[in-house]
Amino acid sequence: MSSFKRDNKEEDDGGNPWQNLEKTSVLQETRMFNETPVNARKCTHILTKILYLLNQGEVLGTREATECFFAMTKLFQSKDGAMRRMVYLGIKELSPIADDVIIVTSSLTKDMTGKEDLYRAPAIRALCSITDSTMLQAVERYMKQCIVDRNASVSSGALVSSLHLASTAGEVVKRWANEAQEALNSDNIMVQYHGLGLLYHIRKADRLALTKLVYKLTHQNLRSPYATCFLIRIACKIMEEEDASGNAIEESPLFNFVECSLRNKSEMVVYEAAHAMVNLKRTKPRELSTAVSILQLFCGSSKATLRFAAVRTMNKVAMLHPPAVNVCNLDLEGLIADSNRSVATLAITTLLKTGAESSVERLMKQIATFVAEISDEFKLVVVQAIRSLCTKFPRKHAVTMNFLSGMLREEGGLEYKTSIVDTIILIIEENPDAKEAGLGHLCEFIEDCEHTSLAVRILHLLGKEGPYSKCPSRYIRFIYNRVILENATVRAAAVAAIAQFGACCPDLLPNVLVLLNRCQMDCDDEVRDRATYYYTILAQSNVELNKRFIADHEIVSLPLLEKSLNEHLKGPLTERFDLSIVPKSQVVQPEVNDEVMIMNKAAPKIARVNREEVNTEKLLAIPGIHHVGALHKSCAPVQLTESETEYTVSCIKHCFAHHVVFQFDCVNTLSDQLLENVRVDLELPEGFVSRAVIPCAKLPYGDKESTYVIVQFPEDVPSSIATLGATLRFMVKDCDPATGQPDSDEGYNDEYILEDIEITVADQIQKSKKQNFLAAWESADTEEWVEAEDTFELSSVNSLQDAVNTILKFLGLAPANLSENVPDGAHTHTLLCSGTFRGGVEVLVRSKLAVADGVTMQLTVRSTDMDVAELITSAVG
Repeated sequence: MSSFKRDNKEEDDGGNPWQNLEKTSVLQETRMFNETPVNARKCTHILTKILYLLNQGEVLGTREATECFFAMTKLFQSKDGAMRRMVYLGIKELSPIADDVIIVTSSLTKDMTGKEDLYRAPAIRALCSITDSTMLQAVERYMKQCIVDRNASVSSGALVSSLHLASTAGEVVKRWANEAQEALNSDNIMVQYHGLGLLYHIRKADRLALTKLVYKLTHQNLRSPYATCFLIRIACKIMEEEDASGNAIEESPLFNFVECSLRNKSEMVVYEAAHAMVNLKRTKPRELSTAVSILQLFCGSSKATLRFAAVRTMNKVAMLHPPAVNVCNLDLEGLIADSNRSVATLAITTLLKTGAESSVERLMKQIATFVAEISDEFKLVVVQAIRSLCTKFPRKHAVTMNFLSGMLREEGGLEYKTSIVDTIILIIEENPDAKEAGLGHLCEFIEDCEHTSLAVRILHLLGKEGPYSKCPSRYIRFIYNRVILENATVRAAAVAAIAQFGACCPDLLPNVLVLLNRCQMDCDDEVRDRATYYYTILAQSNVELNKRFIADHEIVSLPLLEKSLNEHLKGPLTERFDLSIVPKSQVVQPEVNDEVMIMNKAAPKIARVNREEVNTEKLLAIPGIHHVGALHKSCAPVQLTESETEYTVSCIKHCFAHHVVFQFDCVNTLSDQLLENVRVDLELPEGFVSRAVIPCAKLPYGDKESTYVIVQFPEDVPSSIATLGATLRFMVKDCDPATGQPDSDEGYNDEYILEDIEITVADQIQKSKKQNFLAAWESADTEEWVEAEDTFELSSVNSLQDAVNTILKFLGLAPANLSENVPDGAHTHTLLCSGTFRGGVEVLVRSKLAVADGVTMQLTVRSTDMDVAELITSAVG
């Protein structure tokens, strides 16, 4: 083993003996594999080098990998145990790259069925890595024997390998269910765990079989805590599915199993059960308090892992159920001084979510003492807690803002700094009192910001919010410094921000024109073009021109703009491209991932798109759809039939400026019928005009197909709120359930009555959040805008928060300045919200609410169209 020794100097330096390896020299060393007799010690050393290179990301070409693989196969003649296991690892790593890897199948099969237990488990893993679905049947008998083998390592190896094979040869692996069931009865904890994992993946597509398995196992006492934890996760998944179907969770025997697991002798199982109970969507306060009390006990554990797990779970619970965690505040305060900084960080951030307003400053000071010692990952947790704190206690913005600005000045990565900037921007947008301080902190940050993307975002914010601040001129110096000192991308953003001040602040226009004139001499094309563009517009001193091309510039959906341009280029190019057909970009709601099964691999993240972007691509396939203009809003699907009926139909309403497109998604649940010429006939009220019906040619069993109806809105805006009758019509042809082919060409016409379809105010309004609502409200007090006001008694609601939620849902508007949250104990509240009615009509709404015997509302609507303003007030009434 002398070759593995390091001298004292290398040990003191903490050096890596493999760091200077070169791929070419290592591959040349593989020639030693061909020598006879095999030098096991040297060959093991070379195999270690190859595996190190591969795990460091070194890429081998197909030819290199194949030559190395075939040289490696010569080592099977040696009986050295350590080297043989290294060979198995090498085969697993090279099998996806090398050609003709099946040549070692016989050698691996021999080792897998041999008497040497040391070889059998790794041989199974290596064999399954080179086996495909066509070869699997040849070794199927051996795999079944290994799954039920008495040796635990062999059985576990076979079970885990089977789990990997299930993704490529699922039908073959399904035949091993009996062997997996037998492995589930093993006394070995890992074999039992792996057996349950394989059995779950075999039966997960069969809801009834999976439910039977879980109910059976919940009445057994599994020896493996790992298997019990996995069983709890499967049980919770089934309960969530039952809950979605309308069954109460508390009545489920599976819930009793999870609750009983809180008294298990294994701490791992107890934690898993508590974690599962607090994450169920409809857990009641009683069950929640039981789980939280278990987590509270773990907070006092001597094991750092248990303390960390408990406080991390309570941190998540505090986001949804803060009162449930309040009873643990004393225990959490005791963890602030924990030697493990990760535990201390989570404890403080949990207290920030559950504590009182009076304790905020004390907790912030305690965080400041050690925030520099924790990793960026936990700094992000702190920032997220502060973000929720700002929403909960808006009056504490000065303390939180100062703390965040201090964190901005410290060292940290892009994700960490982005999270802080996002939080400051959120405070600025939602709390008018914090705007001046927040913009000041961001101005200081961009003076030495090394991240281009962050600098651009901050400059964009300064251009939006700065002109409406108390002293707009103080921000121009910070912005123009970026033109002098930064790269071209930041300089271009700075030019756009300066132009916003010229468009919105007439007294600053002469100075802005001087600065833009200087920017026209910039060395970068983009900066010069922007400066020339803005200078030319601002020099006209035309308020309407400034508003249209600078201040109120709307952003179209970039993915759909790209798609529309590509379609235009494929056409004859006889007409100019019409930008108005591309939908405007809307806010995309964050994706919520509730996947809890540990055997699933994480899918790569994909770019999120909004509902309009998704539906526009489908709508573009409708003939003549371009004539109705750009898509304004797509509504959520509405079921028009019961889920158990023979034909299920859902409707999606797509609103355009003057038209509505009804998309009917139809599913045929009868296997012995083929539907043709499927369409929906609508009973239209007076004023509505049907422009086109696009039927579905064929609707086979089990498929989802769509049929469309294009309807023009009435010219009278108040008449656009209506209820439409709907009937599904189609031709039925009897068919063979096995093949889906019709028995004959003859059929008969049939129809199916659907639920009525309602067109509401919310269907016609797209949420458009105003970053500075108060400035927008004041600027709407002009002749171009109209105002409608009325007072209402809201008899159907009992609290201010219910009233706010009802108004936002009914009108489909976006709340501003955190006005959607009513403070506890408040007797009056003002809701501010905004949106855009179809046709580009802007709408601003201020709703003053007061509670006495009931809830009284004074509704004020400002809009650029009187009919729209009256429609909203009359709809509420």
